[in-house]
Amino acid sequence: MGFIRNNFILLFGTVCGIYIGQNYNVPNIKETANQYKEQMKELEKKYRKWR
Repeated sequence: MGFIRNNFILLFGTVCGIYIGQNYNVPNIKETANQYKEQMKELEKKYRKWR
């Protein structure tokens, strides 16, 4: 009983995350981060050319 009581929030969050991931259209965080990174690289290249 102590294990469940001490880790209830972790278990609840894991179960909710699994449910949301399976039943809703959740964006891929890794892909979104890579797109943002590429946009920042292009912005940096433009800034360096302008300067």
